[in-house]
Formats: sequence, structure tokens, C-alpha cells
Amino acid sequence: MSTMKERMHTGEIYLPGDDEILEVQFQWLDRLYDYNMTRPAEAAKRQSLLREMFAEIGENCYIEPPLHANQGGAFVHFGKNVYANFNLTLVDDTHIYVGDYTMFGPNVTLATAGHPVLPELRMAYGYQYNMPVHIGKNCWLGAGAVVLPGVTIGDNTVIGAGSIVTKDIPPNVVAVGNPCKVLREIDEHDKEYYYKDRKIPKDLLSQK
Repeated sequence: MSTMKERMHTGEIYLPGDDEILEVQFQWLDRLYDYNMTRPAEAAKRQSLLREMFAEIGENCYIEPPLHANQGGAFVHFGKNVYANFNLTLVDDTHIYVGDYTMFGPNVTLATAGHPVLPELRMAYGYQYNMPVHIGKNCWLGAGAVVLPGVTIGDNTVIGAGSIVTKDIPPNVVAVGNPCKVLREIDEHDKEYYYKDRKIPKDLLSQK
């Protein structure tokens, strides 16, 4: 029979207040506290802490404190050059995967944890289940976006600010709304304009 700690990563319902889980969780949260107490000039210290905290983290990642993470980042896998603005919330009770060059606006939430709909299981026991989240390479999630358990977002996709992503989103699209839906594909217009009628400077295009 599997332990509560093992069930965190199998999709089975389990009790998050289990003593074995809490013992290591508090240790991880202490490191997260240290990270959030760093000064802006302590870039090297922040990088060192992130390497200790996360399951994997690539080069040149920048995460603006405060960072919030249920397990202190212990089940978070970041590629290289990932950027996160203030208040990134990682409900990392199981694994979260983020590809290279992805960007997060302020107040983005990536949630792996859910709770049964049946009231008795929440009220009497506090049962929980976890499903992994996958974010592709070179994505941009706008301010306040929320990604729910089990969701995959494809490479190069843009998620509009305030969107609630309840289902998988394919690569190379702009998706917005609650629930989040594909608005359009990234197309030729995006190769010429960066915002409404504002053209991308030619010297920037020549750098590709």
C-alpha cells in the first residue's frame, strides 16, 4: 500500500497534513523564506538558493520575490532564461515543468493541487489530489493568469492576463478568457507589429 507521500505524485487522493509530508515541507519552506528575505543586490545569493530549492533550474533564470510555493520549489523544473515577475505562486505539490525562455507576469499561479468535489472528503478529512503542469518553451503568461492541475501549454503560446486555463492549450497561439480558449494563431501580423499599429523596428528583426 502506497504512503501519503508517494500518493502526491500518482494522482491518488491523499492527506496533505500527513506527518511524513510536513516534516520535509517545513524544511523546504524555510529555504523559501530565506529567498524571499534576500535584498535586491544579492543576485548571487538568490541564484544559489534557487539551485538548492528547485528540482531543476537552468541558467539565467530570474524570479522576483516574493515567490510562493507549497513545497518551496522542490518539485519545480525550470529550463534556462525563465523570467517571473512578483508573486509567482507555484502550488507544487507534484511536478511543474517550465521550458526555456518562458515569461510570467505578476501574480501568475500554476496549481497542481485539487480537492474532491464531494463535500465530506474535504470537510472531514481534507483530502487532496495532484496532477502535473507542463508549460512549453518561450511562452508568455500575462498578469494574473491561473493554470489548473493537469494542464499542458504548448511552445510559444501567449496566455492573456487574467485567464483561467482549465484545459490544454496548443503551441503557437494566443489564448484568453475564463475558461481560457484559443483566440487566434500567432501569424504574419505578429512578425510586423508588436502592439496594435506599432511596428517592430527593422533593426530588431535583422537580429533574428
